[in-house]
Amino acid sequence: MNYSAKLGQLAEILSIDFLKNNSYEILETNWRYSHYEVDIIAQKDNFITIVEVKARKNPYLNFDEIVTKKKQKNLIEAAEKYLEKKNLDSEVRFDVIMVTFQNGKPSIEHIENAFYSTL
Repeated sequence: MNYSAKLGQLAEILSIDFLKNNSYEILETNWRYSHYEVDIIAQKDNFITIVEVKARKNPYLNFDEIVTKKKQKNLIEAAEKYLEKKNLDSEVRFDVIMVTFQNGKPSIEHIENAFYSTL
């Protein structure tokens, strides 16, 4: 496994811990359907939260460089498939967790409602 993949895996582990510590129930990790993948599917209150995790070394990238419109569209379609397969009728929220590694130390930024399903 290369360095970038290890960094991504560590970012996902840190994100799961972060969500659990903030009262989220983790429903799925690395959920796949066809060519779609969702890093984390969690629930808090009455929301199903679709979480995209991004590991980065450069804290100055803007949001559109991190989560492209195409990625947003894929996450929205994946969320629809998840709700359909699980027969759920819940509100969905799309969050992004950015884990920035500087000097070997992680910093977590949780962006709730990072984008909406009406692109």
